[in-house]
Amino acid sequence: MTEPPEPVRLGPRELLSLGTVGLRTRPMRTALAALGIAIGIAALIAVVGIPASNQAALRTELEALGPNLLTVAPGRDVAAGSDAKLPASAPAMIRRIPPVQSVSATGTTSATVRRTDRVPADRTGGIRVSAAKLDLLPVLHGTVRTGTFLTSSTAELPVAVLGARAAELLAAEPGRLVWIKDRWFSVAGVLDALPLAPEIDNSVLVGWPVAERLLGFDGSPGFIYLRADSPAVDTVKSVLGRTVNPLHPNQVLVSRPSEVLTAQRFVERAYSALFLGLGAIALLVGGIGVANTMVISVLERRREIGLRRALGATRVHIGGQFLAESVLLAGLGGALGLLVGVAVTAGYSAAQGWPTVLPPAVLAGGAGAAAAVGVLAGVYPAVRATRLTPTEALAST
Repeated sequence: MTEPPEPVRLGPRELLSLGTVGLRTRPMRTALAALGIAIGIAALIAVVGIPASNQAALRTELEALGPNLLTVAPGRDVAAGSDAKLPASAPAMIRRIPPVQSVSATGTTSATVRRTDRVPADRTGGIRVSAAKLDLLPVLHGTVRTGTFLTSSTAELPVAVLGARAAELLAAEPGRLVWIKDRWFSVAGVLDALPLAPEIDNSVLVGWPVAERLLGFDGSPGFIYLRADSPAVDTVKSVLGRTVNPLHPNQVLVSRPSEVLTAQRFVERAYSALFLGLGAIALLVGGIGVANTMVISVLERRREIGLRRALGATRVHIGGQFLAESVLLAGLGGALGLLVGVAVTAGYSAAQGWPTVLPPAVLAGGAGAAAAVGVLAGVYPAVRATRLTPTEALAST
Protein backbone atom coordinates (compact mmCIF):
# COMPACT_ATOMS: atom_id res chain seq x y z
CA MET A 1 0.00 0.00 0.00
CA THR A 2 1.40 3.41 -1.00
CA GLU A 3 2.17 5.78 1.86
CA PRO A 4 0.52 9.22 1.63
CA PRO A 5 2.96 11.98 0.69
CA GLU A 6 4.58 14.10 3.38
CA PRO A 7 2.80 17.43 3.95
CA VAL A 8 4.55 20.30 2.23
CA ARG A 9 5.81 23.02 4.53
CA LEU A 10 4.75 26.50 3.40
CA GLY A 11 7.59 29.01 3.21
CA PRO A 12 7.21 32.72 3.96
CA ARG A 13 6.86 33.56 0.27
CA GLU A 14 4.09 31.04 -0.33
CA LEU A 15 2.32 32.07 2.88
CA LEU A 16 2.49 35.71 1.83
CA SER A 17 1.09 34.87 -1.59
CA LEU A 18 -1.81 32.95 -0.07
CA GLY A 19 -2.48 35.76 2.41
CA THR A 20 -2.99 38.27 -0.40
CA VAL A 21 -5.63 36.19 -2.18
CA GLY A 22 -8.54 37.43 -0.07
CA LEU A 23 -7.25 41.00 -0.16
CA ARG A 24 -6.93 41.07 -3.96
CA THR A 25 -10.27 39.43 -4.67
CA ARG A 26 -12.27 41.70 -2.34
CA PRO A 27 -10.73 45.17 -2.75
CA MET A 28 -13.65 47.21 -1.38
CA ARG A 29 -13.93 45.17 1.80
CA THR A 30 -10.16 45.27 2.19
CA ALA A 31 -10.10 49.06 1.82
CA LEU A 32 -12.87 49.61 4.39
CA ALA A 33 -11.33 47.25 6.96
CA ALA A 34 -7.86 48.79 6.48
CA LEU A 35 -9.36 52.27 6.85
CA GLY A 36 -10.52 51.45 10.39
CA ILE A 37 -6.98 50.46 11.38
CA ALA A 38 -5.54 53.51 9.58
CA ILE A 39 -7.79 55.90 11.52
CA GLY A 40 -6.76 54.37 14.84
CA ILE A 41 -3.02 54.41 14.07
CA ALA A 42 -3.16 57.95 12.63
CA ALA A 43 -4.96 59.15 15.77
CA LEU A 44 -2.33 57.54 18.00
CA ILE A 45 0.54 59.11 16.05
CA ALA A 46 -1.07 62.55 15.91
CA VAL A 47 -2.10 62.81 19.56
CA VAL A 48 1.43 61.93 20.66
CA GLY A 49 3.35 63.77 17.93
CA ILE A 50 1.46 67.07 18.19
CA PRO A 51 2.00 67.50 21.98
CA ALA A 52 5.65 66.47 21.52
CA SER A 53 6.04 69.18 18.89
CA ASN A 54 4.28 71.61 21.21
CA GLN A 55 6.68 70.75 24.01
CA ALA A 56 9.67 71.27 21.73
CA ALA A 57 8.30 74.68 20.75
CA LEU A 58 7.74 75.49 24.43
CA ARG A 59 11.32 74.60 25.30
CA THR A 60 12.58 76.79 22.47
CA GLU A 61 10.26 79.60 23.53
CA LEU A 62 11.35 79.41 27.17
CA GLU A 63 14.99 79.35 26.20
CA ALA A 64 14.44 82.49 24.13
CA LEU A 65 12.34 84.27 26.76
CA GLY A 66 14.40 83.00 29.68
CA PRO A 67 12.95 80.78 32.42
CA ASN A 68 14.81 82.88 35.01
CA LEU A 69 12.21 85.67 34.99
CA LEU A 70 10.46 86.44 38.28
CA THR A 71 7.48 88.77 38.77
CA VAL A 72 6.60 90.68 41.93
CA ALA A 73 3.10 92.12 42.39
CA PRO A 74 1.17 93.59 45.32
CA GLY A 75 -1.02 91.22 47.28
CA ARG A 76 -3.93 91.93 49.59
CA ASP A 77 -3.84 94.04 52.73
CA VAL A 78 -6.22 91.99 54.86
CA ALA A 79 -6.23 94.44 57.78
CA ALA A 80 -7.17 97.39 55.58
CA GLY A 81 -9.47 95.33 53.39
CA SER A 82 -7.86 96.66 50.22
CA ASP A 83 -5.10 95.89 47.77
CA ALA A 84 -1.60 96.38 49.14
CA LYS A 85 0.99 98.63 47.54
CA LEU A 86 4.61 97.96 46.74
CA PRO A 87 7.08 100.52 48.10
CA ALA A 88 8.55 102.86 45.50
CA SER A 89 12.00 101.76 46.68
CA ALA A 90 11.29 98.07 45.93
CA PRO A 91 13.18 97.88 42.58
CA ALA A 92 16.29 99.43 44.15
CA MET A 93 16.10 97.01 47.09
CA ILE A 94 15.81 94.02 44.74
CA ARG A 95 18.93 95.13 42.85
CA ARG A 96 20.91 94.57 46.04
CA ILE A 97 20.31 90.80 45.90
CA PRO A 98 23.59 89.43 44.46
CA PRO A 99 22.16 86.83 41.98
CA VAL A 100 19.77 89.41 40.45
CA GLN A 101 20.89 90.41 36.96
CA SER A 102 18.40 93.14 36.06
CA VAL A 103 15.21 94.76 37.37
CA SER A 104 12.47 96.86 35.82
CA ALA A 105 8.91 97.82 36.70
CA THR A 106 5.56 99.10 35.54
CA GLY A 107 3.00 101.02 37.54
CA THR A 108 -0.74 100.92 37.00
CA THR A 109 -2.51 104.26 36.73
CA SER A 110 -6.19 105.06 37.14
CA ALA A 111 -6.33 106.64 33.68
CA THR A 112 -8.39 105.14 30.87
CA VAL A 113 -7.56 104.93 27.19
CA ARG A 114 -9.90 105.20 24.22
CA ARG A 115 -9.48 105.31 20.48
CA THR A 116 -10.86 108.86 20.32
CA ASP A 117 -12.38 111.36 22.70
CA ARG A 118 -15.78 110.60 21.17
CA VAL A 119 -15.84 107.05 22.51
CA PRO A 120 -17.83 106.78 25.78
CA ALA A 121 -15.59 106.84 28.86
CA ASP A 122 -16.74 103.42 30.05
CA ARG A 123 -15.75 101.66 26.81
CA THR A 124 -12.09 101.01 27.45
CA GLY A 125 -11.90 97.40 26.32
CA GLY A 126 -10.25 96.46 29.62
CA ILE A 127 -6.98 98.09 28.54
CA ARG A 128 -4.86 99.43 31.38
CA VAL A 129 -2.62 102.48 31.21
CA SER A 130 0.71 101.77 32.88
CA ALA A 131 3.84 103.75 33.57
CA ALA A 132 6.94 101.92 32.36
CA LYS A 133 10.63 102.09 33.15
CA LEU A 134 12.88 102.54 30.13
CA ASP A 135 14.72 99.24 30.72
CA LEU A 136 11.51 97.18 30.67
CA LEU A 137 11.99 95.48 27.29
CA PRO A 138 15.53 94.16 27.92
CA VAL A 139 14.37 92.59 31.19
CA LEU A 140 11.36 90.96 29.53
CA HIS A 141 13.33 90.03 26.38
CA GLY A 142 10.60 91.86 24.52
CA THR A 143 10.74 93.27 21.01
CA VAL A 144 9.06 96.16 19.21
CA ARG A 145 6.94 95.05 16.26
CA THR A 146 6.71 98.49 14.68
CA GLY A 147 7.98 101.90 15.71
CA THR A 148 10.15 102.48 18.76
CA PHE A 149 10.01 102.05 22.52
CA LEU A 150 10.08 104.88 25.05
CA THR A 151 13.29 106.87 25.39
CA SER A 152 14.56 109.31 27.99
CA SER A 153 13.09 112.11 25.85
CA THR A 154 9.69 110.62 25.01
CA ALA A 155 9.21 109.44 28.61
CA GLU A 156 8.68 113.10 29.52
CA LEU A 157 6.12 113.68 26.75
CA PRO A 158 2.57 112.45 26.01
CA VAL A 159 3.85 109.47 24.06
CA ALA A 160 2.60 105.89 24.36
CA VAL A 161 3.69 102.39 23.36
CA LEU A 162 0.97 99.77 22.87
CA GLY A 163 0.99 96.14 23.89
CA ALA A 164 0.11 93.58 21.20
CA ARG A 165 -3.55 93.10 22.17
CA ALA A 166 -4.06 96.78 23.09
CA ALA A 167 -2.96 97.76 19.59
CA GLU A 168 -5.55 95.39 18.10
CA LEU A 169 -8.36 96.71 20.29
CA LEU A 170 -7.48 100.35 19.65
CA ALA A 171 -6.71 99.76 15.96
CA ALA A 172 -3.74 102.05 16.42
CA GLU A 173 -0.23 102.07 14.97
CA PRO A 174 2.82 104.32 15.20
CA GLY A 175 2.01 107.88 14.21
CA ARG A 176 -1.63 107.64 15.33
CA LEU A 177 -3.15 109.28 18.42
CA VAL A 178 -5.04 107.74 21.35
CA TRP A 179 -7.08 109.52 24.00
CA ILE A 180 -5.71 108.94 27.52
CA LYS A 181 -7.54 110.52 30.44
CA ASP A 182 -8.15 114.04 29.05
CA ARG A 183 -5.58 114.50 26.30
CA TRP A 184 -4.11 113.00 23.15
CA PHE A 185 -1.04 110.77 23.31
CA SER A 186 1.02 109.95 20.23
CA VAL A 187 1.70 106.27 19.56
CA ALA A 188 5.43 105.65 19.22
CA GLY A 189 5.43 101.87 18.80
CA VAL A 190 3.65 98.53 19.10
CA LEU A 191 5.17 95.57 20.96
CA ASP A 192 5.23 91.92 20.00
CA ALA A 193 3.30 89.56 22.27
CA LEU A 194 5.01 88.66 25.57
CA PRO A 195 3.94 85.15 26.68
CA LEU A 196 5.63 85.55 30.07
CA ALA A 197 4.05 88.95 30.72
CA PRO A 198 0.50 88.87 29.27
CA GLU A 199 -0.45 91.94 31.33
CA ILE A 200 1.87 93.99 29.10
CA ASP A 201 0.02 92.80 25.99
CA ASN A 202 -3.15 94.38 27.35
CA SER A 203 -1.52 97.66 28.37
CA VAL A 204 -0.71 101.09 27.01
CA LEU A 205 2.71 102.09 28.30
CA VAL A 206 3.72 105.68 28.98
CA GLY A 207 6.83 107.16 30.56
CA TRP A 208 7.17 107.14 34.35
CA PRO A 209 7.65 110.94 34.58
CA VAL A 210 4.72 111.84 32.33
CA ALA A 211 2.46 109.41 34.21
CA GLU A 212 3.29 111.18 37.48
CA ARG A 213 2.83 114.62 35.95
CA LEU A 214 -0.29 114.16 33.82
CA LEU A 215 -2.08 110.98 34.93
CA GLY A 216 -2.00 111.24 38.73
CA PHE A 217 0.36 108.27 39.12
CA ASP A 218 1.73 107.93 42.69
CA GLY A 219 4.98 106.17 41.69
CA SER A 220 4.11 102.84 43.33
CA PRO A 221 5.19 99.85 41.18
CA GLY A 222 2.38 97.57 40.06
CA PHE A 223 4.61 94.85 38.63
CA ILE A 224 8.33 94.36 39.16
CA TYR A 225 10.18 92.13 36.72
CA LEU A 226 13.63 90.75 37.43
CA ARG A 227 16.11 88.31 35.98
CA ALA A 228 18.26 86.19 38.27
CA ASP A 229 21.06 83.71 37.74
CA SER A 230 19.35 80.47 36.70
CA PRO A 231 20.80 78.27 39.50
CA ALA A 232 19.69 80.82 42.10
CA VAL A 233 16.16 81.54 40.87
CA ASP A 234 14.45 79.58 43.65
CA THR A 235 16.70 81.15 46.28
CA VAL A 236 15.96 84.66 45.03
CA LYS A 237 12.26 83.88 44.88
CA SER A 238 12.27 82.82 48.53
CA VAL A 239 13.72 86.16 49.78
CA LEU A 240 11.84 88.59 47.54
CA GLY A 241 8.89 89.04 49.88
CA ARG A 242 11.00 90.25 52.82
CA THR A 243 13.25 92.27 50.52
CA VAL A 244 10.38 94.20 48.91
CA ASN A 245 8.34 94.74 52.08
CA PRO A 246 10.20 93.70 55.25
CA LEU A 247 7.29 94.64 57.53
CA HIS A 248 4.59 92.84 55.56
CA PRO A 249 6.14 90.16 53.31
CA ASN A 250 2.78 88.38 53.14
CA GLN A 251 1.45 91.32 51.10
CA VAL A 252 3.88 90.57 48.28
CA LEU A 253 3.06 88.10 45.53
CA VAL A 254 6.03 86.46 43.80
CA SER A 255 5.61 84.24 40.74
CA ARG A 256 7.67 82.57 38.08
CA PRO A 257 5.77 83.09 34.79
CA SER A 258 7.52 80.22 33.03
CA GLU A 259 5.96 77.83 35.57
CA VAL A 260 2.49 79.14 34.64
CA LEU A 261 3.26 78.67 30.96
CA THR A 262 4.48 75.14 31.62
CA ALA A 263 1.37 74.40 33.70
CA GLN A 264 -0.81 75.48 30.78
CA ARG A 265 1.04 73.00 28.58
CA PHE A 266 0.46 70.29 31.19
CA VAL A 267 -3.27 70.97 30.91
CA GLU A 268 -2.97 70.61 27.15
CA ARG A 269 -1.15 67.31 27.69
CA ALA A 270 -4.06 66.14 29.86
CA TYR A 271 -6.38 66.77 26.93
CA SER A 272 -3.88 64.98 24.71
CA ALA A 273 -4.13 61.96 27.01
CA LEU A 274 -7.90 62.05 26.52
CA PHE A 275 -7.48 62.09 22.75
CA LEU A 276 -4.94 59.29 23.05
CA GLY A 277 -7.63 57.21 24.72
CA LEU A 278 -10.04 58.05 21.91
CA GLY A 279 -7.35 56.99 19.43
CA ALA A 280 -6.98 53.68 21.25
CA ILE A 281 -10.74 53.18 21.06
CA ALA A 282 -10.62 53.91 17.33
CA LEU A 283 -7.86 51.34 17.00
CA LEU A 284 -9.95 48.80 18.93
CA VAL A 285 -12.92 49.45 16.66
CA GLY A 286 -10.65 49.00 13.65
CA GLY A 287 -9.39 45.70 15.07
CA ILE A 288 -12.95 44.49 15.54
CA GLY A 289 -13.64 45.46 11.94
CA VAL A 290 -10.68 43.37 10.77
CA ALA A 291 -11.82 40.40 12.88
CA ASN A 292 -15.34 40.72 11.48
CA THR A 293 -13.99 40.87 7.93
CA MET A 294 -11.91 37.74 8.49
CA VAL A 295 -14.80 35.80 10.05
CA ILE A 296 -17.02 36.66 7.06
CA SER A 297 -14.16 35.70 4.75
CA VAL A 298 -13.96 32.27 6.38
CA LEU A 299 -17.71 31.78 5.99
CA GLU A 300 -17.67 32.84 2.35
CA ARG A 301 -14.67 30.71 1.44
CA ARG A 302 -15.69 27.42 3.06
CA ARG A 303 -15.71 25.64 -0.31
CA GLU A 304 -12.22 26.99 -1.06
CA ILE A 305 -11.05 25.73 2.33
CA GLY A 306 -12.63 22.30 1.70
CA LEU A 307 -11.04 22.03 -1.74
CA ARG A 308 -7.61 22.91 -0.40
CA ARG A 309 -7.97 20.41 2.43
CA ALA A 310 -9.03 17.73 -0.05
CA LEU A 311 -5.92 18.46 -2.13
CA GLY A 312 -3.64 17.98 0.89
CA ALA A 313 -3.50 21.31 2.73
CA THR A 314 -3.15 20.81 6.46
CA ARG A 315 -4.88 22.66 9.25
CA VAL A 316 -1.66 24.60 9.81
CA HIS A 317 -1.69 25.69 6.15
CA ILE A 318 -5.28 26.89 6.36
CA GLY A 319 -4.77 28.66 9.70
CA GLY A 320 -1.55 30.27 8.50
CA GLN A 321 -3.26 31.54 5.34
CA PHE A 322 -6.03 33.36 7.21
CA LEU A 323 -3.71 34.61 9.95
CA ALA A 324 -1.34 35.99 7.31
CA GLU A 325 -4.29 37.64 5.55
CA SER A 326 -5.34 39.30 8.80
CA VAL A 327 -1.81 40.55 9.55
CA LEU A 328 -1.42 41.88 5.99
CA LEU A 329 -4.76 43.66 6.22
CA ALA A 330 -3.83 45.29 9.52
CA GLY A 331 -0.35 46.07 8.20
CA LEU A 332 -1.83 47.80 5.17
CA GLY A 333 -4.04 49.92 7.42
CA GLY A 334 -1.15 50.54 9.81
CA ALA A 335 1.14 51.77 7.03
CA LEU A 336 -1.57 54.11 5.78
CA GLY A 337 -2.22 55.27 9.33
CA LEU A 338 1.47 56.00 9.91
CA LEU A 339 1.62 58.13 6.77
CA VAL A 340 -1.55 60.03 7.67
CA GLY A 341 -0.47 60.51 11.29
CA VAL A 342 2.94 61.84 10.26
CA ALA A 343 1.35 64.13 7.66
CA VAL A 344 -1.20 65.50 10.15
CA THR A 345 1.48 66.09 12.80
CA ALA A 346 3.84 67.78 10.35
CA GLY A 347 1.07 69.89 8.81
CA TYR A 348 -0.36 71.06 12.13
CA SER A 349 3.10 71.80 13.55
CA ALA A 350 4.04 73.80 10.45
CA ALA A 351 0.79 75.77 10.68
CA GLN A 352 1.54 76.62 14.31
CA GLY A 353 5.19 77.42 13.61
CA TRP A 354 6.43 74.51 15.77
CA PRO A 355 9.24 72.09 15.00
CA THR A 356 7.90 68.69 13.97
CA VAL A 357 8.75 66.05 16.56
CA LEU A 358 7.91 62.39 15.99
CA PRO A 359 9.39 60.22 18.75
CA PRO A 360 10.79 56.96 17.26
CA ALA A 361 9.08 55.02 20.03
CA VAL A 362 5.71 56.35 18.84
CA LEU A 363 6.31 55.29 15.25
CA ALA A 364 7.53 51.88 16.39
CA GLY A 365 4.56 51.62 18.74
CA GLY A 366 2.16 52.43 15.90
CA ALA A 367 3.64 49.73 13.69
CA GLY A 368 3.63 47.28 16.59
CA ALA A 369 0.02 48.11 17.43
CA ALA A 370 -1.02 47.42 13.85
CA ALA A 371 0.77 44.06 13.87
CA ALA A 372 -0.73 43.14 17.24
CA VAL A 373 -4.21 44.02 16.03
CA GLY A 374 -3.67 41.86 12.96
CA VAL A 375 -2.58 38.86 15.00
CA LEU A 376 -5.32 39.19 17.62
CA ALA A 377 -8.02 39.83 15.03
CA GLY A 378 -6.90 36.86 12.94
CA VAL A 379 -6.55 34.20 15.62
CA TYR A 380 -10.22 33.32 15.97
CA PRO A 381 -11.05 33.28 12.24
CA ALA A 382 -7.92 31.20 11.59
CA VAL A 383 -8.83 28.69 14.30
CA ARG A 384 -12.37 28.51 12.96
CA ALA A 385 -11.06 27.82 9.48
CA THR A 386 -8.82 25.00 10.71
CA ARG A 387 -11.75 23.24 12.40
CA LEU A 388 -13.57 22.75 9.11
CA THR A 389 -13.22 19.21 7.74
CA PRO A 390 -12.93 18.77 3.96
CA THR A 391 -16.36 17.11 3.68
CA GLU A 392 -18.05 19.71 5.89
CA ALA A 393 -16.52 22.57 3.95
CA LEU A 394 -17.27 21.14 0.51
CA ALA A 395 -20.83 20.33 1.49
CA SER A 396 -21.57 23.98 2.39
CA THR A 397 -23.34 26.20 -0.10
